[in-house]
Amino acid sequence: MSSTPPAPQTRRRRPAGEVVLGVDTHRDAHVAAVLSVMGTVLGTGEFPATAAGYRDLLKWARQLGIVRRAGVEETGSFEASLSRSLLAQGIDVFDVNRMDRADRRQRGKSDPLDAQNAA
Repeated sequence: MSSTPPAPQTRRRRPAGEVVLGVDTHRDAHVAAVLSVMGTVLGTGEFPATAAGYRDLLKWARQLGIVRRAGVEETGSFEASLSRSLLAQGIDVFDVNRMDRADRRQRGKSDPLDAQNAA
């Protein structure tokens, strides 16, 4: 992971009603995706795995819609702080198992895709 994460990529600027947040967690940075309730990807972004990064992630996600639920890929300890931060903000957090390893090998590794699957 680079020391300075790239700016989040957003496809839509106006809030879209209720949205679902998905996060692929890593030691240094988390990759997030926001999906409409119909499954349309509204944006993806990478955020530092820090308290400030968690605040920026949620602020970014809320610009895309009303965030009530988040799927966080279960990876051991990497998701714990993020989950606590989201819960403290009133977000329902769901632990999501990693994709099947065979499926990942066939489709390739993609952090944004993992985040979308978590949502």
